[in-house]
Amino acid sequence: MTHSLKLGLQASAILFGSVVATSCNQADNPGIEYAPQMYESIPYDPLRQVSTNTINPMGTNERTPVVGTVARGKEDYYSHIPKDSVTTAERKLRNPLAHSKANLEEGKTLYTRNCLHCHGEAGDGQGLVGVKFKGVPNYSTGAYKTMNEGHIYHVIQWGRNRMMPHGSQVNPEERWKIAMYVKVLQLGKGADGMADYLKAYGGNASMSGDSTQAKDPMTQKPTGQAGAEKGSENPGQGDKGRNGSAN
Repeated sequence: MTHSLKLGLQASAILFGSVVATSCNQADNPGIEYAPQMYESIPYDPLRQVSTNTINPMGTNERTPVVGTVARGKEDYYSHIPKDSVTTAERKLRNPLAHSKANLEEGKTLYTRNCLHCHGEAGDGQGLVGVKFKGVPNYSTGAYKTMNEGHIYHVIQWGRNRMMPHGSQVNPEERWKIAMYVKVLQLGKGADGMADYLKAYGGNASMSGDSTQAKDPMTQKPTGQAGAEKGSENPGQGDKGRNGSAN
């Protein structure tokens, strides 16, 4: 009886060892999968490739979008004006939003979230980061005082000098509202300049044309120039800043 038990245990050990050895030698065999339909999508999944797609070109599930395709929610997300063409942005970009108190209040909120840490509450470059690293301009001095909304929008989107681009952080509507609020800060009164700004634009009146219209009510100067080719009194970087020129 003892001899038979010993033989049985030896046979079981040999069988178990062969199974383990066989399993280890088949690293590419996933084994049996229970209910694979619960794991593998029957419809084509463009972001996952399980097997060759016999319908689509190159056998892939994901196809190249049609030329000119715009992702949902991304229409006009980026203007087609190159990064180094801020003077073009000054002339061509238009603010489609009404210069209203509601838009300015939202612009103030967006400015506080995205800009205040560098540019300061009053737009004087005295934010916590601005004080630490220096070189952040004061919106109410020099050429910065006459920057139009097209210029500001473009810089928000693409960045300028040491300022990093924020196009991926704020959408076009939000950029215009921030640019609108920066125009308030150009008055040098901080948020208190909002009433004067609205008065200059006739309350809730919407701008006809763009922010580079014939005359800027805040300065009564042609905004098409927007301080271009004028040296800044507060260049920030130490060299003679030329607002409106390429980086």
